[in-house]
Amino acid sequence: MNIILLGPPGAGKGTQARMLEEHFGMVQLATGDILRASIKNGEPLGQQAKSYMDKGALVPDELMIGMIETRIKQPDCAKGFILDGFPRTVPQAQALDRMLDSNDMKLDSVIELKVDEAALVERVSGRFTCAKCGEGFHDTFKPTKKEGICDVCGAGEFTRRADDNAETMKTRLQAYRDQTAPILPYYAQRGALKSTDGMAEMGVVYANLKQLLGFA
Repeated sequence: MNIILLGPPGAGKGTQARMLEEHFGMVQLATGDILRASIKNGEPLGQQAKSYMDKGALVPDELMIGMIETRIKQPDCAKGFILDGFPRTVPQAQALDRMLDSNDMKLDSVIELKVDEAALVERVSGRFTCAKCGEGFHDTFKPTKKEGICDVCGAGEFTRRADDNAETMKTRLQAYRDQTAPILPYYAQRGALKSTDGMAEMGVVYANLKQLLGFA
C-alpha cells in the first residue's frame, strides 16, 4: 500500500508514519532523508541536488522525483511506502503521479491530518527533548515528573528545536496554507483524499488511520 500523509508542521505525520512502518512493513520516506542518503551514497541525482544546495538554491522537482523513484524501487519498499513531506505543491503532486504511472504504481490513499492551528502552535512551541535518550516532553502537556530530570534515563540536559516557537510556527503554518493546502482538492478530485483529526491523542489518531487504510 502506497500512501501520502498530509498536514502542517507539528501535525504528527512523522510519528504516525513510524508507527505504520513498524506494524505493517511499509517504509516511511521523508524527502530530507532520501536527499541526504542520495548525496552520501554518491548517487548521480544526489550529486546534482548537492550542486543546487551548495549555491543555496532549491532542489528542482524533477531531481527530487528522480530520487524518490530510485528509492521506491528498492526491495524494502515492496510492501508499500509512506510519503512524509512530499508533495508540497500541485506541480509536485502532478509529477509524482506521472512517475508512479510510468512505473505501473499508484497511490492508494492520501490522508490529511486536520489540526486546530491555535492549539497546534501551543503544542509545538512547548516541546523539548532529552539530550541523552531522545525522550520527548512538553511544558504543558508532558512535563518531566521531577523538574530538570528526564523520566526515562535520569539525565538533566534537554534540547529545544530553534523553530519550535510560536512565531516560527505561525510562519510555517502560513506557508503550508499558501503552498501545500491547494493539493488537497487535487487529490479530492481523484477520490484519493481522506482525513482524520490530527489533534486527537496519538493512539486515537493511529487507530483512525488504520481504519481509513483498511487495517483495522
